[in-house]
Amino acid sequence: MKANDIMERDKVFSHLNVAVFVDMQNLYYGAKNSLKKKIDFKRLLEIAVRGRKLFRAIAYLVDLDNVNQGSFLYVLKSLGYEIKLKQPKKFYSWDKVEYKADWDMGIAIDAIAMAESGKIDVAVIMSGDGDFVDLVNFLKAKGIKVEVISFKAITAKEIIPAANEYIDLIEVSEFIVLEEGDHEN
Repeated sequence: MKANDIMERDKVFSHLNVAVFVDMQNLYYGAKNSLKKKIDFKRLLEIAVRGRKLFRAIAYLVDLDNVNQGSFLYVLKSLGYEIKLKQPKKFYSWDKVEYKADWDMGIAIDAIAMAESGKIDVAVIMSGDGDFVDLVNFLKAKGIKVEVISFKAITAKEIIPAANEYIDLIEVSEFIVLEEGDHEN
């Protein structure tokens, strides 16, 4: 289904409150490997919300030492995303340093807290991480509609049927990619 068809279809649900949880590392690598282009995060949020009421949109990022993310964070904030940053943990292995940082627990805690508050009707999880299957099932048991939006090529097969709805970002890629010369707005 094309982006405009999905957005038109869901206009009738304008009364529903939506929370969006964006696993930025998962999206970044998905876009890099699947699209070979950058994502327009304004349009990405439009695909997630689709005419419904945005309660909160949270972007979860890893704060990398040697990467200046300042302008990207500014753009995300200006588009309505809340930003959560995590410092990676360093692991020393013989002759190299490895970094590990993921937001699985942070995303789960935020989603559960919002579900328990009774303020959301829909949770949109933008990640293909199979670790979220238990979260999806918990939210559905609470009466929350759960939508997963990701790049199918890097999505765990078990999360797709667990969700109430799944959207493959490749199918809406014409809507969410930044064109050459566009700025991330």
